[in-house]
Amino acid sequence: MLSAKEVLRHVFGYEEFRSGQEAIVEHLISGEDALILMPTGAGKSLCYQIPGLVRSGAAVVVSPLVALMHDQVDALRALGVSAVSLHSGMVWDEIKAAEHALLRGEIKFLYVSPERFENPRFLRLLDNPRFLRLLDNLQIGLFAIDEAHCVSQWGHDFRPAYLDLSILPERWPEVPRVALTATATELTREEIVERLHLEEARQFISSFDRPNIRYEVVEKDKERQQLLSFINRQHAGDSGIVYCLSRQKTEGVAAFLQKSGVRALAYHAGLSAEERYDNQRIFQQEDGVVIVSTIAFGMGINKPDVRFVAHIDIPRSIEAYYQETGRAGRDGLPATAWLAYGLQDLMQQRKLIEGSNGDDAFKERSADALNAMLAFCEASSCRRQRVLRYFGEQSEPCGNCDICAEPPRLWDATVAAQKLLSTIYRLRKEYGEFSGAKHLIDILHGKRTERVVQQKHHQLTVFGIGRELDESQWRGLIRQLLAAEYLEMQSEGFRTTYYLAKKSHDILLGKKKLRLRQIEPLSKLRSNNQMPSQNRAVFELSAEDALLFEKLREWRLDEAKASSVPAYIVFRDITLYQLALKKPQSLEDLAQVEGMGDKKIATYGEAILNLLK
Repeated sequence: MLSAKEVLRHVFGYEEFRSGQEAIVEHLISGEDALILMPTGAGKSLCYQIPGLVRSGAAVVVSPLVALMHDQVDALRALGVSAVSLHSGMVWDEIKAAEHALLRGEIKFLYVSPERFENPRFLRLLDNPRFLRLLDNLQIGLFAIDEAHCVSQWGHDFRPAYLDLSILPERWPEVPRVALTATATELTREEIVERLHLEEARQFISSFDRPNIRYEVVEKDKERQQLLSFINRQHAGDSGIVYCLSRQKTEGVAAFLQKSGVRALAYHAGLSAEERYDNQRIFQQEDGVVIVSTIAFGMGINKPDVRFVAHIDIPRSIEAYYQETGRAGRDGLPATAWLAYGLQDLMQQRKLIEGSNGDDAFKERSADALNAMLAFCEASSCRRQRVLRYFGEQSEPCGNCDICAEPPRLWDATVAAQKLLSTIYRLRKEYGEFSGAKHLIDILHGKRTERVVQQKHHQLTVFGIGRELDESQWRGLIRQLLAAEYLEMQSEGFRTTYYLAKKSHDILLGKKKLRLRQIEPLSKLRSNNQMPSQNRAVFELSAEDALLFEKLREWRLDEAKASSVPAYIVFRDITLYQLALKKPQSLEDLAQVEGMGDKKIATYGEAILNLLK
């Protein structure tokens, strides 16, 4: 039996554990329960896979999506580890073969969905439940519950069967359990502990920081052109994900990118199952593909070399944003989280909240979460600090976000804010009305529109007092005042109106000065809506070595197609990078390259050495 360190080297091809991994591995090997919060790309899987290999018996891994199971099983098999999955998409002969292999003790990892543990079937078929009889006849070394945040209040609407996993400590009290998730607030952690009965489990909470991800936010002007410019300038030829709020927008953006020379595919729930499967397979297995999707795409994606995640609509919360952007740079190499947003996005998200079936408390929590997301977008200080603070973690300015790279100029916005707030106040006091952004700006600009004249709003004392700012600057100020909680908004049907928050009185009465991020006029915004070009070179390679790296990528793709697996199952980019840089000349040299375990060397070693020569 190999030790944990020997498994790490000979199976996975790593010399040392990453930060925090070794303590978790030893804890689980000793038979204790654990809750692991570790960011995407930090090596969560190793935390249960190594104990699963070291401990006697099979490790049972609960995973939410079939695609994710397939990836994990393929990856383990590529390392020479025996693994199978059981799910409803399998034919009977496949299920029977997997069960027999398990009963013969030939399998170390069994991947299943949470629905295998559903209480009604478990209770009703207690005398003869096939799956539970299978487990009862297995020696189980470990239970691992992946994507454990699905147990929480917001998550179990997605997969309610996760709640049934509370049966595990009752039926198998001696088997250690580990719950894993990439993101969870303190409230979500408490729910995971309560619902999975992990009160005695040790919690391992890593830093939520993903230092390899660069955060960039731009104000919307022409969002499709802005997106295309971002891709062409920073990530041409890279794999990426673009998130949109609606299916229709997903289709339109994908078509636009295709016409512009980007290999883009759409993905949303409105497509047929065959179309979704084909598009996901192409994205998984090939390089340089961009998926344009609703949030339906992502949780089952285990692609490590996604170089960017772009949002062209504001996400509903920082937690959602963190999860979605976390799909970039899982290999630890540089990646970008790019976001374009505008006031219209905020209004759309608020309408979704108001129109949801949740109770008042849910709507209030959702509105608070959206406000925190807006504050992130409107930040004038380090964006990473704001993300980490949301999860209760403090940090220094990161130096790897747009604000750290180019700090915004601040201006005294007190007078402008007083003009806007006074307009809202006067409309309410003199006409009993609240209004939306467009009408407020028309009044400030002194425009005698049909609505202004009809409602006699041109008679207001504030009419025409705001001509010094253009429409985009006033809209920007509205967003900043919303983010700073001087304004509040309400959506009713297709109408969004603004009203004063309590703290706005200090501004109106001149008791407080307001310094905000300077908002560029629309003309300048359009000329500067592209982020400064970032050095796109992910690797520090000479021209000759970069050419070798591309040849290795081509070879990897051929091998992946021959084996019908994603390219990263063969090798990750970081391994190819080290091969191009170090140019090993022997099988012994290959063993010093990250990701080169014994099985990979035996399978691909000679071919790689020949290619390098």
